[in-house]
Amino acid sequence: MNVALAATAPAALIGRRIRVMIVDDAVVVRGMFARWVEAERDLEVAACLRGAREAIDQLERADPDVVLLDIDMPELDGLAALPVLLAKKRDLTVIMASTLTRRNAEISLKALALGAADYIPKPENSRDIGSIAFRRELIEKVRQLGLRAKRLRVAGAARPAESALQKRAAETAPAANFVLRPMPAVPPRVLVIGASTGGPQALNTLVAQLGGVVERAPVLITQHMPPTFTTIFAEHLSRISKQRAREAVDGEEIRAGTIYLAPGGKHMSVARRGGAAVIVIDDGEPVNFCKPSVDPLFSSAAQVWGSWVLGLMLTGMGADGSRGAKAVVAAGGTMIAQDEASSVVWGMPGQVAQLGLCSAVLPLKDMGPTLMRLFGVEP
Repeated sequence: MNVALAATAPAALIGRRIRVMIVDDAVVVRGMFARWVEAERDLEVAACLRGAREAIDQLERADPDVVLLDIDMPELDGLAALPVLLAKKRDLTVIMASTLTRRNAEISLKALALGAADYIPKPENSRDIGSIAFRRELIEKVRQLGLRAKRLRVAGAARPAESALQKRAAETAPAANFVLRPMPAVPPRVLVIGASTGGPQALNTLVAQLGGVVERAPVLITQHMPPTFTTIFAEHLSRISKQRAREAVDGEEIRAGTIYLAPGGKHMSVARRGGAAVIVIDDGEPVNFCKPSVDPLFSSAAQVWGSWVLGLMLTGMGADGSRGAKAVVAAGGTMIAQDEASSVVWGMPGQVAQLGLCSAVLPLKDMGPTLMRLFGVEP
């Protein structure tokens, strides 16, 4: 690529709408998704296809930023097509779509491990699939992940035109400035974690490093996930961490040695009963359009444990958890956020960082060693 072409490529990429390829063998679903995408000023349909083989064949010509990929399709299913699509277009963002079954939950989580950016569970009946809530979730995932895909493409297109001096300046540029709070003076006694888009991948990486922390302190996680998915995900976390991990149960006493995961479709908080900290499961209204929401966990943890709380905000869309993070800090606890470069979407951690609530803003790879040190665990 010559310098002139490299200089104009980023501008062209920035100016165009986010291009979406829809791949689903159900004609009603394809048509509905296409209408929703075309109704948005910043999105456009790059292709609308009934099969994964067509998607592979037309990928280069359609040039999508995001692919909405159904799992269950004849001839070639979404999971088999995923690595082929990613190999053909390295900067492609794929969102898996599936009905809410245990089998599809397992496949969706496997797809995340293979490189899918996210998943969206499709409601089983036609009335719910056309709901305002489902439409909002789908479009927001496409938009946020599409923007990230465009930024990555712009950076890749601009790189050949950089001079050696520009490269050195970029490499030595200071990290984003945040107002950081002091680290805790004494070891925390509980770890609470919030995550959304990109969270399963981040949590898989993180919990593999936290064996000593889990043995010393309870770990409570709210990951934005639907029912069934959290059951499977808890099993995954248990295998990866080699610790006990499961969906939390209402009223159970919270103890070190266990990773408690908020059940999909319900809020998890904590309370003090008879001198013991216990799990509270709530089937109330969504908070910040989320259920489970991070805010109830963080806010209640601040009330129960105060300055002994260490809160961790991982990758995710939106601002869920910000109010809870404020409560943690107000109670004397500590917050750490994932940095932008290692986040799939820097919404939730970005909000907490920019509000000046964090004692550290770290890449994912540095979180495990930092948590081990803070909890006083020998490496």
